[in-house]
Amino acid sequence: MPSSLRRNPPFRAEHLGSLLRPAYLLQAREDVERNPEKQQELKSVEDEAIKAIVRAQLDMGFNSITDVFWGTFFQGLQGFEVIERPGIDMFRPYMPDIAAYMEEGHGPVDSVICTGKIKHVGSTYTEQWNYLKSLLSEDKVRGAKLTLPAPEWYHMRYREGKAYPTSVYASDEEYFADIAAAYHTELQTLYDHGLRNVQIDDPNFACEYGETGLASTLLTTCQTFARKRCSRVGKKMDQIGNFAKSRHFSEGGYDRIAKKLFRDLDVDTYYLEYDTPRAGGFAPLKHLPSNRNVILGIITSKFPKMENPDQLTSRVFEAADIIAKGGGDTQEEALNRIGVSPQCGFASHSGGNALEMKDMLNKLRLVRRLADAIWTDDRGQPMSQ
Repeated sequence: MPSSLRRNPPFRAEHLGSLLRPAYLLQAREDVERNPEKQQELKSVEDEAIKAIVRAQLDMGFNSITDVFWGTFFQGLQGFEVIERPGIDMFRPYMPDIAAYMEEGHGPVDSVICTGKIKHVGSTYTEQWNYLKSLLSEDKVRGAKLTLPAPEWYHMRYREGKAYPTSVYASDEEYFADIAAAYHTELQTLYDHGLRNVQIDDPNFACEYGETGLASTLLTTCQTFARKRCSRVGKKMDQIGNFAKSRHFSEGGYDRIAKKLFRDLDVDTYYLEYDTPRAGGFAPLKHLPSNRNVILGIITSKFPKMENPDQLTSRVFEAADIIAKGGGDTQEEALNRIGVSPQCGFASHSGGNALEMKDMLNKLRLVRRLADAIWTDDRGQPMSQ
């Protein structure tokens, strides 16, 4: 556990990545699917799209700059294979993203499954990170962020006995030990390339913690690679999450996991979803230790309607009062551990949510304005980052 509060990163105004892809990028990808010979042209289009979204973030005053891509961590590991059109009977039907697929009348288009001994054999992120870094000044590189999937992301999808061959791993503990080692190697590799800000996207943690019986194993796995980390690590947790086309896929508060989550999980920052009543109230934040940050996702990324800034400000101070009361702190001390963001990404799937690009940019500007209005100096001037 970090002995003191670590900040900048995270910043007062944050977002969670997963930004809308411009129409020309989606079209270029469709063209490649029909004509693979255009793959090199796609790379140029992707680079231009990244340049544009980086410029937009800088112009709006964000510091946790990111690109629009989630990465391919598991696909790059030895011992994993991509399977196309997997049979639905191999999945846990109650897991939120699988349930959402099934309600749409189908399973995932593809999935990634363990077929052999897991080993990190090279990062699939370094080229992506190096390009992002090349677009930033040296002072901005420090806050730039990459998002990695949660260590249990694929394991949690599969029914018992389907996540890995029993001839390779005799238990979940053995499987996750190798997963943790792979994350450790990945984080060290990215650190060596200059990355200092990592976000772990884990929208299903509460469901996994309560439903799959993996509670202690998951905590041990996260602790193993988090304690060996070199970068600032933030964990995005939510009970709602965005599926395709602005659909949420689960609901509920953080009450049942709050103590374990905040006290035992060794990360610097929690990115929590609080845009609708489905996410529950702020009461679990009373368990937040004085050396942890929380980013309040109080602005929806699912729909274009803009929130009322005064109501958003009131919610931030409500959360601060709960944190202060739980830890015996002042409201000011509690506010020092808070930032604001949208509740989730704007494009959890490539097609994105039911917003246009201008709507997304308006939401991000609102995040920036909200942070600037709450965190001010003695003269009332914005001092937030």
